[in-house]
Amino acid sequence: MTAGISLDLRSAVPPYEQIRSQLSSLIAVGSLPPGSRLPTVRSLAADLGIAAGTVARAYKELEAASLIETRRRNGTVVLAPADTPTADVLAAVDRLVDAGRKAGLDGESLVQLLRGRLQ
Repeated sequence: MTAGISLDLRSAVPPYEQIRSQLSSLIAVGSLPPGSRLPTVRSLAADLGIAAGTVARAYKELEAASLIETRRRNGTVVLAPADTPTADVLAAVDRLVDAGRKAGLDGESLVQLLRGRLQ
């Protein structure tokens, strides 16, 4: 079980950051709701073919951001958000996707437009 995580080992982005970013995104959009159990560090590392320390670093950073918590007997679980500022952003993203579809744009075109605006 990779929890929906994929790595590009040729990327300039370190693997731990790819894991942290993808898990953070999955939590933000609700694909990993509060209470969801994440794979163990060793299990995810084995599934991805990387060192356990890489996954441990990603989990440590997610814990520092209060997105997950490691509990001795219950494993690593997703925490409920302290507040919901992402709800407004998610609503805006939904509006963007709807507007893009109405304009006939595919997902990759929308992503490229967003990347252009962010830079």
